[in-house]
Amino acid sequence: MNEEISKMFMVCILLEGIITYINNFFVSGEPPYQMILSLVFGIFIAVAYNIDILKFINIESNIPYVGSILTGILFSRGSNYVYDLMNKIK
Repeated sequence: MNEEISKMFMVCILLEGIITYINNFFVSGEPPYQMILSLVFGIFIAVAYNIDILKFINIESNIPYVGSILTGILFSRGSNYVYDLMNKIK
């Protein structure tokens, strides 16, 4: 049961990050170039090094690279965000 709660928590955090980016990219009006660059680098690094935080907690996608792309989105939110997330998962 604790593992299932961790999985749901991780999905909620991912969705919050995605919704934040959608809001900043499409609703705010001005293109947030710093956020776009952060997102591109985060996804690039996660895919290039095949890093998948979701796989770490036994959530695997049937679609290749989805876990790495979502991990890249988490990375783009910043090191403090990821560090806090990993502490909560533990």
